[in-house]
Amino acid sequence: MASNSETDIRVSATGKIWGFATGMLAICIPLVPVTRSGPILPLAVVTGAAISTVAVWRSSDNDASHNLANRIKNLEQRVADLETICSSQEIELQRRIRRLDTED
Repeated sequence: MASNSETDIRVSATGKIWGFATGMLAICIPLVPVTRSGPILPLAVVTGAAISTVAVWRSSDNDASHNLANRIKNLEQRVADLETICSSQEIELQRRIRRLDTED
């Protein structure tokens, strides 16, 4: 079952898809007699919106959460690597400072 935020994203995307499709239908329906293309333009708009809606709703919830989990894990690993690099450089800097102090 999808979480509320994922469902909201899907509902929002579906609303935008059909909002644009409605606008395109409002433009292309009056153009049908002028272009003599028949119902091809409106059918293309409805078909495109329907396919887009199916694509949005069939996208796997697990894939999205799995991708997010992987991204978070990768970022955590990168932060840990950066902390290791910074701490090792700090230790090396402290060693150099001690050497300079002892040489003086």
